[in-house]
This record gives sequence, C-alpha cells and structure tokens, in this order.
Amino acid sequence: MSPPLQKRIRRHVVGKLHDFFAATAPGIEPLCLEELAALGIAGREVPGGVEFNGRLHECYRANLHLRTAGRILMRVHSFHATSFSALEREAQRFAWELFLPQEDSPRIQVATRHCRLHHTGAIAERLLRGVQEHLGPPAAAPLGSSPCLQQIFIRGADDRFVVSIDSSGASLYRRGVKTRGGPAPLRETLAAAALMWCGYAADEPLMDPMCGAGTFSLEAALWAKRIPPGWFRNFAFTRWPAFSGPRWAHMRRTAAEGFVALKAPRILASDIDAEACRRLEVCIGASGLADAVAVRCADFFSLEPPTLAVRPGTIVLNPPYGRRLGTPGTGRDLLCRVVERLATHYRGWRFALVAPQNAWAPSLPFPHEARPLVHGGMRVVLVVGNVPPRPAGKPQPVEATAKKTPVD
Repeated sequence: MSPPLQKRIRRHVVGKLHDFFAATAPGIEPLCLEELAALGIAGREVPGGVEFNGRLHECYRANLHLRTAGRILMRVHSFHATSFSALEREAQRFAWELFLPQEDSPRIQVATRHCRLHHTGAIAERLLRGVQEHLGPPAAAPLGSSPCLQQIFIRGADDRFVVSIDSSGASLYRRGVKTRGGPAPLRETLAAAALMWCGYAADEPLMDPMCGAGTFSLEAALWAKRIPPGWFRNFAFTRWPAFSGPRWAHMRRTAAEGFVALKAPRILASDIDAEACRRLEVCIGASGLADAVAVRCADFFSLEPPTLAVRPGTIVLNPPYGRRLGTPGTGRDLLCRVVERLATHYRGWRFALVAPQNAWAPSLPFPHEARPLVHGGMRVVLVVGNVPPRPAGKPQPVEATAKKTPVD
C-alpha cells in the first residue's frame, strides 16, 4: 500500500466516526441494544436492528461480542439517482480503495422501495461494474491470507440510495463452533435471545434435553466460559485496508483474559438420537468446551432431574417440529406432553420453549410469556416462563435405578 493511500485511509476511515447498523431478526432489536450498552456503545433501536456511531474498533468489538446481531454494516455513502447512468457514475467515482481490498470481488445485495430504479439485478450489475472500474483489475491476494466474503449492501428508498459495506462476512450466527447442523437447526442468535429472555444465568445448571445439533448447549457453554461468540470465526473487516492487526490482537488478548475453566459441566445436553449426541460430543471436544457440557443419549420423557445431580436452573427445549414432526396436530400432541412433563418434573425451573405457531395450543398452568418470532422462514413462538416450586412435603418422584451424570 502506497504512503499517500495510507494517509488517506488514516484520515478518512481510521480517524473518523462512522455510522453502523447491527442487523437482527425481527423482535430481537431490544436485546441487541442492551448488548451494545453493556459494551459501552450507545445505540438507537430501529426496525430490523440497532444503529450506532463509533470508530472502527467499536465495529470490531460489536462483531466479536454481540450474540443477537446477524451482521454489522458500516454506512459509507449515500446519493440520489433516477437513472442507471447516474448510479454507475456514483459507483465509479466513490473512493472504494479506502474501504475494500483490491484483491476481493464483492457481492452486491440490493433492496429498493418507491424507487424509479427498482430492478435489483440491474442495480447490482451496474454498481459492481462501477466498483471494478474504479479499483481496477484484482490484485494478487497477500501471501498466507484467507479469503473472506466482502459484501456491499445498497438500499434505495424514494430514489435515495444508501451504500453500506458488510464488516462481518458470513452471518454472525455462524459462530465457527458447530461443524454441521441437524434436520431443523436453530440459529445461534435466536438461541441467545431465548436464553436472555428466560433469564438464564451462566453460573447455574442448564438442561437441553432435545439438543439435536446442540445449538442451545454450545451457546450456553460459550456464555458460561465467558468466551465471546465471535471467538472461533473470521470476519470480513480483517481484510479491509484500514484494518489494524495490533488493535485486533489486543482486543482478543483482553477477551481471553476473561475466559474461565469450569470444575464440572453445568450444561447437560441430551437427545434420543445417538448419532446426534456423538457428533455433538466431537464438536464440544474440538472446541474446548468439555468442561462446560456433558452429553447423554436419553429420551426427554425418561429424564429425572434429581437423579442427574441437577439443582433447579434453566431448561431449554426445541422440539423436532416442522417436517420431522408431521402434521400440526402431531405437533400439538407432543407440545402438550412436553408441558405436562415440565409441570410435573421441573418444579422451580425456568424454561424456554420454541414451537411453531400453527402447533402452539397448550395452555400453561404457570406464568409465561409467548413471543412471536421468525426462524428460518417459519413463524415460531418462543415461550419463556417459570414453573412454580413444588409445595413443601411433596417430593418429586425419582426413578431409583436411574444413572447419574455429574453436572454442577
């Protein structure tokens, strides 16, 4: 990189405040706002995410630490255009070299509303052509560098276009921990939201008795060990011309100083599918989370919490709804059985239950709150609440022959 370009980057990118947007799933914006506040970053909740203002290092921190955000965008340009020629001129003269690596050809994502230019494919084509003409032919990638997807988002409303570059790369729900999902994988951002809404405390037991691919268990393990959700993955911003390797390394070292090793697992993941349990055990071992999660192959309806040496804490349930479950009627039957089991065997526990809207019918006999969300294009209900403790003098039934698993 030439000294004049370095000087321009320091002046116009590193030394300036920027507008950022943390995108979230609908309904999760308040949690993301709270997470940013915990990082000392002031934000403003808007539909679909949270806007905040800061320097580049605050973008790094948001990517590393936010559990509920899907990606972090940096606003870099806005303009008015009613013709493709005007759009292409803006793309050709914008200083892309300050923001994007010359060796990466970006992907363009377009959305418009009330614009005379409404053909998203044509807008993306013209914008990409302008970017490539401005940057020139792709340069060779630095030796030893790893490719990471660069994306440009352009949003048009009433002929005004806002251009953002994506700092995250792959969506932030991809933590870099889970190597393969199950038949109905739960996104980590939704799992984190469920844990927050139900009041999960990282120092208490957590049961995940329909774990599948283990999303809830892995998310809770990172939380319990104080490992940032972005610790195991790469980010697009690490290839930006303005990226500061030393600052990023310092940020990671500071985060690592807060990691904790647990004396015994606090999280019990179980499933009736032995192969799913085996894959999860491999994933847990490879990620260094074995001190946080114990895995057991078992049917939820046969588990007895007292025999597992588990004191009341949090139970999370993502039943096998959707195609695996069959009809809505079948789903309602299963959910009714789940609720009945919670009421009789999990007294004193708080819970989070994910269910499809078309199957959610049970009336719960204890305090709860149902939140409509969208998961993988499916409308679901996240039900959180507390099962009242059992009255004194009425012990919970325990199977005398059940095998204990050491869980804190």
